[in-house]
Order: sequence, then C-alpha cells, then structure tokens
Amino acid sequence: MFSKETVKLGIAPIAWTNDDMPELGAENTFQQCVSEMALAGFTGSEIGNKYPSDAAELKKALDLRGMRIASRWFSSFLITKPYEEVEADFIRELDFLAAVGCNRINVSEQSHSIQGQPETPVFEKKYVMNDDEWKTFCEGMNKLGKVALDRGFKLCFHHHMGTVVQTEAEVDRMMENTDPRYVFLCFDTGHFTFAGEDPVKVLKKYVDRVGHVHLKDVRPDVVKKVHENHWSFLKAVREGAFTVPGDGCVDFTPVFEILDKAGYEGWLLVEAEQDPAKANPLEYAIKARKYIAEKAGI
Repeated sequence: MFSKETVKLGIAPIAWTNDDMPELGAENTFQQCVSEMALAGFTGSEIGNKYPSDAAELKKALDLRGMRIASRWFSSFLITKPYEEVEADFIRELDFLAAVGCNRINVSEQSHSIQGQPETPVFEKKYVMNDDEWKTFCEGMNKLGKVALDRGFKLCFHHHMGTVVQTEAEVDRMMENTDPRYVFLCFDTGHFTFAGEDPVKVLKKYVDRVGHVHLKDVRPDVVKKVHENHWSFLKAVREGAFTVPGDGCVDFTPVFEILDKAGYEGWLLVEAEQDPAKANPLEYAIKARKYIAEKAGI
C-alpha cells in the first residue's frame, strides 16, 4: 500500500510519560523511551517533556537509534493573547525543530481549553467561540501558517477533546476560513471518534489538506463511562479511553486506503496515551507496529 520512501512511521512518547499527567510514567527515562521506540520498529517520534532541550543532544540520541523528530505540539492562544506574543513563541519552536531536521508542527488552540483540568467534565464544559473569536482565531492561524511555510514547515492543526476545535462542525468552520496554503490538518482518528464523529467521513473531506496523521484507537466502553459519569478528559485517559491501533473500535482500513489513494506523504504517528503501569509501552508499541504492517503494508 504505502511507500516507505514517502510515508514514515513514528510513535509519541506520551505512552511512556504523559505530558499532562507526568506522574504517569514518571519512572520511564528519555533513553528508555526512544530505545524502546526503535526496538518496536519505529523511525520517528514527537517530543515529550523528558526530551533534551538542547537540539544537538536530542539529535545525537535519535541518530544513534536511526530515528528523527516527526513533529511537535505547540499550544497557541490566539484568542486570549496578543498575536505577536504567540508568534514569537511559535518562531522559537520552529527554530528548535529546524535544528533537529523536522518540518511539521502540530498547533492546538489552548485558549479556554479544559483538556488539562482533572475535574472538569469534557463533554459538558467545553468552551464555544463566538463569531469575533472565530475571526481572530482563523486569521491568526493563517498568519502562523505563513510563518511556518516561509520556513519550510507545514502547520498542522490538531483538533482535540476539550478545546475550542473538537467537533466536525468546528473543524469544518476552521478549514473553510483558513488558507489551504498555510493551514493543514493533523488528522487524529482517536479524537474524532471520542468526540462522536466519523473519522472516515472527515478524512474524505479534507484528505488533500492532511499534513500529519495521529493513529489512535478508542475503547467505546470507557467513552460511555465518560458520558455517564461526567469524567474529565484526563480521567478518561487514566481509565483507558485511548489505545493503540487494532486494540479498539476504530476501523483503520479505510483510513489507510483513503490516505494512500490521495498520495499522502508524511508521518503516520501512533499517539495513544494510556497509563503505562496498566499498558506496558513497549508491548503496546510492538502491537501497534504489527497491526500497521498488516493493514498498511509498511
């Protein structure tokens, strides 16, 4: 199916140590994390909270293992901070990523986000932007996207549970009001499924603007409990709402087929945050790698 020359496989360190809940996997070191990623058969990684902040040190550690940085999360605050402040932070991130040979950056609007609030019900307290905020947000994304493009990067917007862009309708509005030259989609199977959306339907609409892919599976029985018990996003993660591809309810076959038919080039990146005390990161990484080899042919 996919060509190994144009589509690469990576995995996120959030399965080893959780960025939002660093007590999950606190015992797992950076060296262990990237070594186990390579051992499981992955060649790319995103950046976690234990990764070296020195670009040369990080690149050396990855080069030793035949790996590279695929992308990195960037929190934007376009509707609650001055644009100039957000752009300055954004440029600093681009500088670091360029130094480690990366050309993708995942941007998530974190103004009014509840994703990191451990007691706030994720399905009941999500902030909804008004028309003025939507205008500010989309104009800001276009500006950041142009900055990224001028540096040889793709800005890939990460829709996310608990944020101002969570639903299909919100993704639609963002995509309709941003420039396809500057703003791409970080397509995440797990977050669309968790939100009650059909990831295949969304992918068919926007496959030509997908710049980065997060492969995440979902345990529907846990999501059901999230609704019933008014859980927060973090509580859902602790309880195992997410898992690796092939271990939940998401059908990845049409996802891979749509991307392949469209000639997608870039990263397929497993991002399945779980409690590593319950889901051994290496074991689940190997499970994901075998599943992707079987279903995607790489």
